[in-house]
Amino acid sequence: MHDLAYFRANLDEIARRLATRGFALDVKQCQDLDARRRSAITEAEQLKAKRNAESAEIAKLRKQGVDTAEHQQKVREIGTRISELDEQVKALDEEFRQMLAGIPNVPHDSVPEGSGEADNAEVRRWGQAREFDFEPKAHWDLGPELGVLDFERAAKITGARFAVYWGLGARLERALFNFMLDVHTREHGYTEVFPPFMINSASLFGTGQLPKFAEDLFKCENYDLWLAPTAEVPVTNLYREETIDADRLPVRLCAFTSCFRSEAGSYGKDVRGIIRQHQFQKVELVKFTRPEQSYDELEALTRDSEDILQRLGLPYRTVALCTGDLGFSSAKTYDIEVWLPGVSTFREISSCSNFEGFQARRASIRAKAGKGKTEFVHTLNGSGLAVGRTWVAVVENYQQKDGSVIIPEALQPYMNAERITKTGDMR
Repeated sequence: MHDLAYFRANLDEIARRLATRGFALDVKQCQDLDARRRSAITEAEQLKAKRNAESAEIAKLRKQGVDTAEHQQKVREIGTRISELDEQVKALDEEFRQMLAGIPNVPHDSVPEGSGEADNAEVRRWGQAREFDFEPKAHWDLGPELGVLDFERAAKITGARFAVYWGLGARLERALFNFMLDVHTREHGYTEVFPPFMINSASLFGTGQLPKFAEDLFKCENYDLWLAPTAEVPVTNLYREETIDADRLPVRLCAFTSCFRSEAGSYGKDVRGIIRQHQFQKVELVKFTRPEQSYDELEALTRDSEDILQRLGLPYRTVALCTGDLGFSSAKTYDIEVWLPGVSTFREISSCSNFEGFQARRASIRAKAGKGKTEFVHTLNGSGLAVGRTWVAVVENYQQKDGSVIIPEALQPYMNAERITKTGDMR
């Protein structure tokens, strides 16, 4: 949500910056709403002054013993009109807020301008893509051949875009999120939380998924409950309608959750494998910071996510999203893309974003130091990492000519194994 006063005072500049992300702000509608509001406020103020004058006149006439019934009726009529105008102002403010709820965040000045993915700017690369002496397989072939990934039974019990993991495949998934949580909590300074996987509408509004993106979510019939699309939602809303002691900032939290998305609008995209699923697991990093420290914290958060890939020995690149590719609530985002040899391309494995005060205003999350002023915090989050896509990257990058998969050294203590081999169809 935008700051209402700032938005009204800077309409043209905000419209210009929003246009860089492909959003056409209806300036005339905003100006019309504002003009009607100002007109109602002006009339109310004038009537209040008139009512005060009439009240003074009534007091004067009463001292003179003059009948004031006519003046009193006039004051009552003025009061009625003032009440009507006050209600008009409240309604117009609410209409403005409802309009603001559908307007995306303004891009930070450092965000490159562009219309889409092709205009994103590569920031850095790490690692070298492995050279294979055989044709590497994609995970959707390798996993079933090893007996650790099962799409057919998942489709039978649930439907398309789900998967069942077996044996060491299931253990690899578990090893990955435990490894991620351990690194983030023991070395990167995050506090682990385990939130509910179901959230209410107020939580989704607070982080910007509602009302605009309802079709991307799974709703529980007859309840004000939704399946969480990402741990960003429950973890950010831990502090909804609260004021944090500013001396505690930055607050750094991490959480493992299952995530649920309808993938509306992605028909025909990534239909093979587990890149784009209705249910997937993710370790999420969430920060609450002072405004002046949020961009330093974004860089640190991004490095924390990259560190997981480095420890796993997985080549990746980091790109700064252009204005036209930003998410609705984001002011700046870095995407981390891991190399997948099975399809010979980089694929997103984490998005690290600074939302500035956008989510905090929607969720009413403030901070205050001592007797100082209260201000909205800045919120940040990023995947640290998407577990399923990391599973894919490990299997594809560490596959061997004999069809087995070497387990990265960092994961071997969690797996109690060094290699995934087909030792009989566990399915």
